[in-house]
Amino acid sequence: MSNSSRDNILTRIKQALKKTVPVPFPESESNSFPFQPLSQELEVEFAENFTKLQGRFSFCANEAELAVQLNLLAAQRKWSKILCVEEDLKTTLIEKGFTNISSTDLADCEASITYCEQLIARTGSLLLSSGQPSGRTVSVYAPVHICVAYTNQLVYDISDGVNELLDKYRLELPSLITLASGPSRTADIEKTLVVGVHGPKEVFCFLIDRQ
Repeated sequence: MSNSSRDNILTRIKQALKKTVPVPFPESESNSFPFQPLSQELEVEFAENFTKLQGRFSFCANEAELAVQLNLLAAQRKWSKILCVEEDLKTTLIEKGFTNISSTDLADCEASITYCEQLIARTGSLLLSSGQPSGRTVSVYAPVHICVAYTNQLVYDISDGVNELLDKYRLELPSLITLASGPSRTADIEKTLVVGVHGPKEVFCFLIDRQ
């Protein structure tokens, strides 16, 4: 495309943007939200939707119980290389008795442990961002992702989670905001569902009670 043709197109776009186009069906606009929370608690709704997506869910009364469950999981899976780069989380886990954090290299770890921003009950999703100390890669490249969250991080819908992020970060939103809904999956090849191709093969969520 020549420069003159490109300039003509850009000029026409600018002119069109100056003119307000009325909504063709104004009666279709509504402020009502199409999805409404169920009567059950958010913890239950998240757990049901998360497990439907092949996520592995566990509820913990406190951090001490979390450490016990993580020790049992690590022993059962025979993990010896578990990565946790979030210092606050690592300190809490060690203080409560979880001593299996031994890997400092994402390339050869067997599992990674991170916090999250929010939990979305309606879709059973983890809301993650690059604003977390774990950054962009830890929850994606480890073969198993273990997310630690608290009940006060539960929100009903994605819009609620985004609003929480806007309140938290204001004008400095992270460059990456993503939803993780269970293990990675694709059906690109002959429409056959394959799990764990573009990300972790397993995703655990340990939810800790906090009012």
